[in-house]
Amino acid sequence: MNKSVVRMMLSFCAVAGLLLVPSIQAERIRDLTTVLGVRENALIGYGLVVGLDGTGDQTTQTPFTTQSLRNMLSQLGVTVPTGTNMQLKNVAAVMVTAKLPAFARSGQKIDVVVSSLGSAKSLRGGTLLMTPLKGVDNQVYALAQGNILVSGSSAQVGGNRVQVNQLNGGRISGGAIVERSVPADFSGENIITLQLNNDDFSLAQQISDAINHHFGRRSALPLDSRTINVAVPQDGPGKVRFLANLQNIPITLGPTDAVVVINSRTGSVVMNQDIVLGSCAVAHGQLTVEVNQTYKVSQPNTPFGGGSTVVVPDTVINARNEGGSLQKIDAGANLNDVVSALNGIGATPNDLMAILQSMQSAGCLNAKLEIN
Repeated sequence: MNKSVVRMMLSFCAVAGLLLVPSIQAERIRDLTTVLGVRENALIGYGLVVGLDGTGDQTTQTPFTTQSLRNMLSQLGVTVPTGTNMQLKNVAAVMVTAKLPAFARSGQKIDVVVSSLGSAKSLRGGTLLMTPLKGVDNQVYALAQGNILVSGSSAQVGGNRVQVNQLNGGRISGGAIVERSVPADFSGENIITLQLNNDDFSLAQQISDAINHHFGRRSALPLDSRTINVAVPQDGPGKVRFLANLQNIPITLGPTDAVVVINSRTGSVVMNQDIVLGSCAVAHGQLTVEVNQTYKVSQPNTPFGGGSTVVVPDTVINARNEGGSLQKIDAGANLNDVVSALNGIGATPNDLMAILQSMQSAGCLNAKLEIN
C-alpha cells in the first residue's frame, strides 16, 4: 500500500478518535463565585405617570395622587385653587425601582421598573415624569423618566373583559440616568474576597488550589466553606488583569450534595444527579372523605295539627381508602433508577412529597430535603 495513503488513514483514525472522546465540561471561577463588594445597589422612588387613557387612579380612593400632582404643579409655577376637585383619570401614582450596577458612573443609563401604587387599571401608554431614585442612605443616585413599556393588554365590552398578562406594571429600558456613583475603594485593596455561590468546603479548597497552581504562588487562602481570600497586585490596572485571568480559570466540578427541593405551593419536586436511594418498602394510600349535605322541608301532616314547617338538613358522609398496597423499592445509585423506582409507586406529585419526607425519616433517602 502506498505510504501516503497509510499516513492519510492514520491521520483520519487519529482525528476520529479525538472526536469520539467525550469532552469534559469545566466551569469557570466567574460562574461559581462573586467578588465581595462588587454588587448592585437597590434604588427606589415615588413618581407620577401621565397620559393614561382613562385608566388612572380614582381620586376618592387615592388622595395622595392629587396631593402629589398639586405639589408638582406648584413647583412648575401653576397654582391650583383651593377646594378644586380634580378628576385625574389619566394620572397614576407609581413606585419606581432600579438596580445601580457596581462601578456605575455619572451619565450611565440603567433600566427601571414602574409599578402602580394606587387603583389604576392600566399603565399602558403612560409616561413617567422625572422621578428621583434614592438609595438606602436617602441620597439621590439617579433620575428616571420616559415612556413605559407594558407587555399586557386587555379588552372590555359591557360586563365582559379579557386580559393578558399584567397591566399595572412595566419597564423603561435605559429610563434612568445615573447622577451619582457609589464610593468604592477597589483599587486601594491588596486582598480581595471571593464568595462561593453555594457552601462547599471541597469546592473552596479546589478553587484555592487552582488559583495557586495557575499563578505559581500561594495567592489564595480558603477561610471557610464560602469565603476565599486572594492576594492581588496593588495597582489598579494590574489588579484588573489579575482578576480577569483569575475568573477564567477552569474548575472541574466534583460530586455535589444530594438535594431534593419540594415546592409545597405548586407541587414541584426537583432532584439533582447525586440522589442515592436505599432499599425500602412503601405503602401509600389515599383517604377520601365526601360530605354531601341537602336540605329537606318538614311539614305537619294535618293543616291544624299544631306543628310548624321547618328545614331539616340531611347529611351523608362517605369515607373510602384507596390503594395502600405495599411495594418494594430497590436501591438506586443514579437519578434514572430513582425516578423509575418512584414512578413505579404511581403517586401524584403531592403524594410524592409525603413519600419523600417519610423515606428520609426512615433513612432510605440519602439526600437533603428542602421544602419551600
